[in-house]
Amino acid sequence: MPLSYKPGAQGVKPVQIPSPGNNSFLGDVFTSDAPKDKQITCGFYRQEAGEPLEYTYTYDEMKIVLEVEGEFKITDETGQTVYPKPGDVLFFPKGTKIIFESTGYALNFFTGLRPAGEA
Repeated sequence: MPLSYKPGAQGVKPVQIPSPGNNSFLGDVFTSDAPKDKQITCGFYRQEAGEPLEYTYTYDEMKIVLEVEGEFKITDETGQTVYPKPGDVLFFPKGTKIIFESTGYALNFFTGLRPAGEA
């Protein structure tokens, strides 16, 4: 099977996803060729200033923080809050409830155990 290559993917703004302030963006880049329940999808997530995004994960996902302008704040259902910086890695197990907030923007690369387009 040949290598897949997407040059300049980080420079493309992901598409807008439904969010309270229309300030959250997600774009899938690649999905593995595997049975649907074993597919891995990766791409980019961007949270911009404005209304927080509340999200409950229906799959396991990991993020690498690439860029942060201003403050990027993540809070889970226990009240644990972190302020990730570029180079930090996050793991969200299936069922985790998260609130994403930013005073500027945060760009993240993600990999999740889900089919394409099922965020």
